[in-house]
Amino acid sequence: MQQNLLDFDAQALTGYLTEIGEKPFRARQLMRWIYKGGESDFAAMTDIAASLRDKLSQSACITVPKVLREELSDDGTRKWLLDAGTGNAVEAVYIPEETRGTLCISTQAGCSLNCSFCSTGKQGFNRNLTVAEIIGQLWWANHQVGRNSEGLWPVSNVVMMGMGEPLLNFDNTVRALRLMLDDHGFGLSRRRVTVSTSGIVPAIDRLRDECPVALAVSLHAPNDKLRDELVPINQKYPLQQLLASCQRYLDRAPRDFITFEYVMLDGVNDSVQHAHELVKLVREVPCKFNLIPFNPFPNSRYRRSRPDSINHFRDVLMQADIVTTTRKTRGDDIAAACGQLAGQVQDKTRRTLQRTVGAM
Repeated sequence: MQQNLLDFDAQALTGYLTEIGEKPFRARQLMRWIYKGGESDFAAMTDIAASLRDKLSQSACITVPKVLREELSDDGTRKWLLDAGTGNAVEAVYIPEETRGTLCISTQAGCSLNCSFCSTGKQGFNRNLTVAEIIGQLWWANHQVGRNSEGLWPVSNVVMMGMGEPLLNFDNTVRALRLMLDDHGFGLSRRRVTVSTSGIVPAIDRLRDECPVALAVSLHAPNDKLRDELVPINQKYPLQQLLASCQRYLDRAPRDFITFEYVMLDGVNDSVQHAHELVKLVREVPCKFNLIPFNPFPNSRYRRSRPDSINHFRDVLMQADIVTTTRKTRGDDIAAACGQLAGQVQDKTRRTLQRTVGAM
Protein backbone atom coordinates (compact mmCIF):
# COMPACT_ATOMS: atom_id res chain seq x y z
CA MET A 1 0.00 0.00 0.00
CA GLN A 2 1.38 3.40 -0.97
CA GLN A 3 1.99 6.02 1.71
CA ASN A 4 -0.02 9.22 1.24
CA LEU A 5 2.47 12.03 1.86
CA LEU A 6 -0.35 14.42 2.78
CA ASP A 7 -0.57 12.51 6.07
CA PHE A 8 2.86 13.85 7.11
CA ASP A 9 3.75 17.19 8.66
CA ALA A 10 7.36 18.36 8.20
CA GLN A 11 8.74 16.30 11.08
CA ALA A 12 6.97 13.12 10.02
CA LEU A 13 7.95 13.59 6.37
CA THR A 14 11.59 14.03 7.38
CA GLY A 15 11.39 10.81 9.39
CA TYR A 16 9.83 8.93 6.48
CA LEU A 17 12.53 10.06 4.06
CA THR A 18 15.27 9.15 6.54
CA GLU A 19 13.80 5.65 6.82
CA ILE A 20 14.08 5.16 3.07
CA GLY A 21 17.70 6.40 3.02
CA GLU A 22 17.19 10.02 1.99
CA LYS A 23 18.63 13.23 3.46
CA PRO A 24 16.40 15.44 5.66
CA PHE A 25 16.52 18.47 3.30
CA ARG A 26 14.51 16.50 0.76
CA ALA A 27 11.45 17.02 2.99
CA ARG A 28 11.58 20.77 2.40
CA GLN A 29 11.87 20.24 -1.35
CA LEU A 30 8.93 17.87 -1.40
CA MET A 31 6.75 20.16 0.69
CA ARG A 32 7.39 23.11 -1.59
CA TRP A 33 6.34 21.05 -4.60
CA ILE A 34 3.26 19.59 -2.92
CA TYR A 35 1.88 22.67 -1.17
CA LYS A 36 3.32 25.77 -2.79
CA GLY A 37 3.50 24.21 -6.23
CA GLY A 38 0.35 22.15 -5.87
CA GLU A 39 2.05 19.23 -7.61
CA SER A 40 0.97 15.60 -7.17
CA ASP A 41 3.11 14.00 -9.88
CA PHE A 42 6.56 13.04 -8.60
CA ALA A 43 7.92 12.96 -12.16
CA ALA A 44 7.25 16.71 -12.48
CA MET A 45 9.37 17.58 -9.42
CA THR A 46 12.39 18.42 -11.53
CA ASP A 47 14.87 19.57 -8.87
CA ILE A 48 14.52 16.31 -6.92
CA ALA A 49 16.95 13.51 -7.75
CA ALA A 50 15.57 11.05 -10.30
CA SER A 51 16.38 8.15 -7.99
CA LEU A 52 14.15 9.60 -5.25
CA ARG A 53 11.36 10.38 -7.71
CA ASP A 54 11.44 6.77 -8.88
CA LYS A 55 11.46 5.52 -5.30
CA LEU A 56 8.48 7.71 -4.35
CA SER A 57 6.48 6.73 -7.40
CA GLN A 58 6.69 3.13 -6.20
CA SER A 59 6.06 3.63 -2.49
CA ALA A 60 4.16 6.91 -2.04
CA CYS A 61 1.32 9.01 -3.41
CA ILE A 62 -0.31 12.43 -3.02
CA THR A 63 -4.02 11.74 -2.83
CA VAL A 64 -6.91 13.98 -1.78
CA PRO A 65 -10.47 12.85 -1.00
CA LYS A 66 -12.60 12.15 -4.06
CA VAL A 67 -15.18 14.84 -4.80
CA LEU A 68 -18.66 13.37 -5.04
CA ARG A 69 -20.50 16.60 -5.78
CA GLU A 70 -19.86 20.32 -6.20
CA GLU A 71 -22.46 23.05 -5.76
CA LEU A 72 -22.15 26.74 -6.60
CA SER A 73 -24.22 29.38 -4.81
CA ASP A 74 -25.61 32.51 -6.43
CA ASP A 75 -23.25 34.52 -4.18
CA GLY A 76 -20.16 32.65 -5.41
CA THR A 77 -19.86 30.28 -2.44
CA ARG A 78 -18.76 26.77 -3.42
CA LYS A 79 -19.51 23.58 -1.52
CA TRP A 80 -17.84 20.23 -2.11
CA LEU A 81 -19.07 16.86 -0.89
CA LEU A 82 -15.99 14.71 -0.31
CA ASP A 83 -15.83 10.93 -0.05
CA ALA A 84 -14.60 9.81 3.38
CA GLY A 85 -15.00 6.08 2.64
CA THR A 86 -17.29 3.33 3.95
CA GLY A 87 -20.43 5.28 3.15
CA ASN A 88 -19.27 8.54 4.73
CA ALA A 89 -18.98 11.95 3.10
CA VAL A 90 -17.98 15.34 4.50
CA GLU A 91 -18.40 18.87 3.24
CA ALA A 92 -16.02 21.79 2.70
CA VAL A 93 -17.07 25.33 1.76
CA TYR A 94 -15.15 28.09 -0.04
CA ILE A 95 -16.35 31.67 0.51
CA PRO A 96 -14.85 34.29 -1.84
CA GLU A 97 -14.66 37.94 -0.80
CA GLU A 98 -12.97 41.00 -2.30
CA THR A 99 -9.92 40.91 -0.04
CA ARG A 100 -9.73 37.23 0.93
CA GLY A 101 -10.88 33.71 0.23
CA THR A 102 -12.00 31.66 3.22
CA LEU A 103 -12.20 27.87 3.31
CA CYS A 104 -14.36 26.15 5.92
CA ILE A 105 -12.85 22.72 6.63
CA SER A 106 -14.29 19.58 8.21
CA THR A 107 -12.30 17.51 10.71
CA GLN A 108 -14.65 14.60 11.46
CA ALA A 109 -17.22 12.49 9.66
CA GLY A 110 -20.18 13.69 11.70
CA CYS A 111 -19.99 14.99 15.26
CA SER A 112 -20.56 13.40 18.64
CA LEU A 113 -21.49 16.58 20.51
CA ASN A 114 -25.14 16.78 19.38
CA CYS A 115 -25.61 20.55 19.63
CA SER A 116 -29.35 20.95 19.27
CA PHE A 117 -29.26 23.63 16.54
CA CYS A 118 -26.66 21.99 14.27
CA SER A 119 -27.44 19.77 11.29
CA THR A 120 -24.13 17.89 11.52
CA GLY A 121 -24.73 16.96 15.15
CA LYS A 122 -28.06 15.39 14.29
CA GLN A 123 -26.31 12.81 12.10
CA GLY A 124 -24.17 11.36 14.86
CA PHE A 125 -20.49 10.52 14.60
CA ASN A 126 -18.54 7.96 12.57
CA ARG A 127 -14.81 8.70 12.75
CA ASN A 128 -12.02 11.26 12.80
CA LEU A 129 -10.62 12.40 9.46
CA THR A 130 -6.97 11.70 8.72
CA VAL A 131 -4.41 14.46 8.23
CA ALA A 132 -4.57 13.83 4.46
CA GLU A 133 -8.35 14.15 4.48
CA ILE A 134 -8.18 17.43 6.39
CA ILE A 135 -5.31 19.10 4.52
CA GLY A 136 -6.58 17.59 1.27
CA GLN A 137 -9.62 19.86 1.47
CA LEU A 138 -7.32 22.90 1.29
CA TRP A 139 -5.18 21.37 -1.46
CA TRP A 140 -8.29 20.57 -3.52
CA ALA A 141 -9.97 23.97 -3.03
CA ASN A 142 -6.87 25.84 -4.18
CA HIS A 143 -6.69 23.72 -7.31
CA GLN A 144 -10.37 23.84 -8.07
CA VAL A 145 -10.66 27.63 -7.76
CA GLY A 146 -7.24 28.27 -9.36
CA ARG A 147 -4.50 30.83 -8.82
CA ASN A 148 -5.34 34.51 -9.18
CA SER A 149 -3.80 36.96 -11.65
CA GLU A 150 -0.80 37.39 -9.33
CA GLY A 151 -0.16 33.66 -9.21
CA LEU A 152 -1.38 33.28 -5.63
CA TRP A 153 -3.56 30.46 -4.39
CA PRO A 154 -7.13 31.64 -3.67
CA VAL A 155 -7.45 30.44 -0.06
CA SER A 156 -5.99 33.06 2.28
CA ASN A 157 -7.98 32.14 5.40
CA VAL A 158 -8.93 28.78 6.87
CA VAL A 159 -11.59 28.15 9.50
CA MET A 160 -11.99 24.78 11.17
CA MET A 161 -15.74 25.26 11.36
CA GLY A 162 -17.00 22.50 9.08
CA MET A 163 -18.30 19.12 10.17
CA GLY A 164 -17.02 17.85 13.49
CA GLU A 165 -15.31 19.14 16.64
CA PRO A 166 -11.66 19.82 15.71
CA LEU A 167 -10.36 19.42 19.26
CA LEU A 168 -11.79 15.90 19.52
CA ASN A 169 -9.53 15.02 16.58
CA PHE A 170 -6.66 16.85 18.22
CA ASP A 171 -3.52 15.18 16.87
CA ASN A 172 -4.62 15.11 13.24
CA THR A 173 -5.98 18.64 13.45
CA VAL A 174 -2.68 19.96 14.83
CA ARG A 175 -0.62 18.16 12.18
CA ALA A 176 -2.84 19.70 9.51
CA LEU A 177 -2.47 23.12 11.13
CA ARG A 178 1.31 22.80 11.05
CA LEU A 179 1.17 22.14 7.30
CA MET A 180 -0.98 25.22 6.81
CA LEU A 181 1.45 27.39 8.80
CA ASP A 182 4.77 25.94 7.61
CA ASP A 183 6.73 28.27 5.31
CA HIS A 184 7.45 25.28 3.08
CA GLY A 185 3.78 24.27 3.23
CA PHE A 186 0.89 26.66 2.62
CA GLY A 187 2.59 29.45 4.59
CA LEU A 188 -0.59 30.88 6.11
CA SER A 189 -0.48 33.32 9.02
CA ARG A 190 -1.54 32.09 12.45
CA ARG A 191 -3.92 35.04 12.53
CA ARG A 192 -5.64 33.76 9.38
CA VAL A 193 -6.20 30.21 10.60
CA THR A 194 -9.03 29.71 13.10
CA VAL A 195 -10.01 26.68 15.13
CA SER A 196 -13.62 26.69 16.30
CA THR A 197 -14.51 24.63 19.35
CA SER A 198 -17.64 23.93 21.36
CA GLY A 199 -15.50 24.09 24.49
CA ILE A 200 -13.23 21.09 25.07
CA VAL A 201 -11.31 22.73 27.89
CA PRO A 202 -8.25 20.42 28.24
CA ALA A 203 -7.75 20.49 24.45
CA ILE A 204 -7.90 24.30 24.38
CA ASP A 205 -4.97 24.28 26.81
CA ARG A 206 -3.10 21.74 24.64
CA LEU A 207 -3.68 23.84 21.53
CA ARG A 208 -2.27 26.89 23.31
CA ASP A 209 0.87 24.95 24.15
CA GLU A 210 1.37 23.05 20.88
CA CYS A 211 0.04 25.16 18.00
CA PRO A 212 -1.74 28.41 18.95
CA VAL A 213 -3.85 29.89 16.17
CA ALA A 214 -6.90 32.16 16.26
CA LEU A 215 -9.59 30.67 18.50
CA ALA A 216 -13.36 30.82 18.10
CA VAL A 217 -15.63 29.42 20.79
CA SER A 218 -19.22 28.38 20.12
CA LEU A 219 -20.86 30.04 23.12
CA HIS A 220 -24.56 30.39 22.18
CA ALA A 221 -25.87 30.98 25.71
CA PRO A 222 -25.18 33.33 28.65
CA ASN A 223 -25.74 30.78 31.43
CA ASP A 224 -25.09 27.12 32.14
CA LYS A 225 -28.75 26.09 32.25
CA LEU A 226 -29.45 27.21 28.68
CA ARG A 227 -26.05 26.16 27.35
CA ASP A 228 -26.51 22.66 28.80
CA GLU A 229 -29.53 22.38 26.51
CA LEU A 230 -28.02 23.94 23.39
CA VAL A 231 -24.42 22.65 23.71
CA PRO A 232 -24.47 19.45 25.80
CA ILE A 233 -20.67 19.34 26.26
CA ASN A 234 -21.25 22.25 28.66
CA GLN A 235 -22.37 19.66 31.22
CA LYS A 236 -18.77 18.38 31.27
CA TYR A 237 -17.00 21.73 30.86
CA PRO A 238 -19.29 24.50 32.22
CA LEU A 239 -18.94 28.15 31.40
CA GLN A 240 -16.58 29.22 34.17
CA GLN A 241 -14.11 26.48 33.24
CA LEU A 242 -14.46 27.39 29.58
CA LEU A 243 -13.90 31.11 30.11
CA ALA A 244 -10.88 30.43 32.33
CA SER A 245 -9.35 28.34 29.52
CA CYS A 246 -10.01 31.22 27.09
CA GLN A 247 -8.10 33.59 29.35
CA ARG A 248 -5.19 31.16 29.53
CA TYR A 249 -5.22 30.76 25.75
CA LEU A 250 -4.73 34.49 25.24
CA ASP A 251 -1.27 34.24 26.80
CA ARG A 252 0.03 32.67 23.55
CA ALA A 253 -2.68 33.45 21.01
CA PRO A 254 -1.78 35.28 17.77
CA ARG A 255 -4.75 37.59 18.35
CA ASP A 256 -5.44 39.56 21.52
CA PHE A 257 -9.06 38.45 21.74
CA ILE A 258 -11.25 35.35 21.61
CA THR A 259 -14.08 35.24 19.09
CA PHE A 260 -17.33 34.06 20.61
CA GLU A 261 -19.84 32.66 18.15
CA TYR A 262 -23.48 33.03 19.09
CA VAL A 263 -26.27 31.55 16.98
CA MET A 264 -29.44 33.65 17.19
CA LEU A 265 -32.49 31.49 17.99
CA ASP A 266 -35.87 33.16 18.08
CA GLY A 267 -37.32 33.25 21.59
CA VAL A 268 -34.56 31.01 22.97
CA ASN A 269 -31.37 33.02 23.52
CA ASP A 270 -31.96 36.35 21.75
CA SER A 271 -33.59 38.66 24.28
CA VAL A 272 -32.12 41.92 25.54
CA GLN A 273 -31.98 40.29 28.99
CA HIS A 274 -29.83 37.50 27.53
CA ALA A 275 -27.53 40.14 26.04
CA HIS A 276 -27.07 41.92 29.38
CA GLU A 277 -26.37 38.57 31.05
CA LEU A 278 -23.79 37.84 28.36
CA VAL A 279 -22.00 41.14 29.00
CA LYS A 280 -21.59 40.21 32.67
CA LEU A 281 -20.41 36.71 31.77
CA VAL A 282 -17.52 37.72 29.49
CA ARG A 283 -16.43 41.00 31.07
CA GLU A 284 -13.05 39.57 32.16
CA VAL A 285 -12.25 38.02 28.75
CA PRO A 286 -10.99 40.22 25.86
CA CYS A 287 -13.36 39.18 23.11
CA LYS A 288 -15.47 39.97 20.10
CA PHE A 289 -18.84 38.47 19.21
CA ASN A 290 -19.99 37.03 15.93
CA LEU A 291 -23.78 36.80 15.91
CA ILE A 292 -25.00 34.08 13.56
CA PRO A 293 -28.59 34.14 12.32
CA PHE A 294 -29.84 30.57 12.64
CA ASN A 295 -29.81 28.67 9.35
CA PRO A 296 -32.73 26.21 9.24
CA PHE A 297 -32.35 22.57 8.26
CA PRO A 298 -34.94 19.79 7.92
CA ASN A 299 -36.68 18.85 11.19
CA SER A 300 -34.96 21.57 13.21
CA ARG A 301 -37.19 22.92 15.97
CA TYR A 302 -35.75 26.42 15.97
CA ARG A 303 -36.44 29.59 14.02
CA ARG A 304 -34.10 32.40 13.03
CA SER A 305 -34.27 35.47 15.27
CA ARG A 306 -36.04 38.47 13.81
CA PRO A 307 -33.73 41.17 12.41
CA ASP A 308 -34.84 43.70 15.02
CA SER A 309 -34.09 41.22 17.83
CA ILE A 310 -30.60 40.65 16.44
CA ASN A 311 -30.04 44.41 16.18
CA HIS A 312 -31.20 45.09 19.75
CA PHE A 313 -29.02 42.23 21.04
CA ARG A 314 -26.00 43.57 19.12
CA ASP A 315 -26.57 47.10 20.44
CA VAL A 316 -26.42 45.93 24.07
CA LEU A 317 -23.05 44.28 23.46
CA MET A 318 -21.64 47.24 21.56
CA GLN A 319 -22.78 49.69 24.23
CA ALA A 320 -20.64 47.62 26.62
CA ASP A 321 -17.65 48.21 24.27
CA ILE A 322 -17.68 44.64 22.93
CA VAL A 323 -16.95 44.52 19.20
CA THR A 324 -19.91 42.71 17.67
CA THR A 325 -20.67 41.73 14.10
CA THR A 326 -23.60 39.92 12.53
CA ARG A 327 -22.45 37.23 10.14
CA LYS A 328 -23.73 37.61 6.63
CA THR A 329 -25.37 34.38 5.54
CA ARG A 330 -23.46 32.91 2.60
CA GLY A 331 -24.31 29.83 0.57
CA ASP A 332 -27.75 29.42 2.11
CA ASP A 333 -29.24 28.34 -1.23
CA ILE A 334 -26.90 25.31 -1.35
CA ALA A 335 -27.10 24.50 2.40
CA ALA A 336 -23.53 25.71 2.90
CA ALA A 337 -24.27 28.24 5.64
CA CYS A 338 -23.15 27.91 9.26
CA GLY A 339 -24.80 24.94 10.98
CA GLN A 340 -26.16 23.46 7.75
CA LEU A 341 -23.29 21.17 6.71
CA ALA A 342 -24.61 17.65 6.65
CA GLY A 343 -22.61 15.34 4.39
CA GLN A 344 -23.40 11.65 4.85
CA VAL A 345 -22.44 9.72 7.96
CA GLN A 346 -22.82 6.14 9.14
CA ASP A 347 -23.53 6.85 12.79
CA LYS A 348 -21.36 5.11 15.41
CA THR A 349 -22.01 7.66 18.14
CA ARG A 350 -23.26 5.31 20.85
CA ARG A 351 -20.00 3.37 21.02
CA THR A 352 -17.61 6.29 20.43
CA LEU A 353 -19.00 9.32 22.29
CA GLN A 354 -17.82 8.31 25.75
CA ARG A 355 -14.35 7.44 24.44
CA THR A 356 -13.80 10.62 22.43
CA VAL A 357 -15.04 13.02 25.10
CA GLY A 358 -13.68 11.10 28.06
CA ALA A 359 -10.18 10.84 26.60
CA MET A 360 -9.41 14.51 27.17
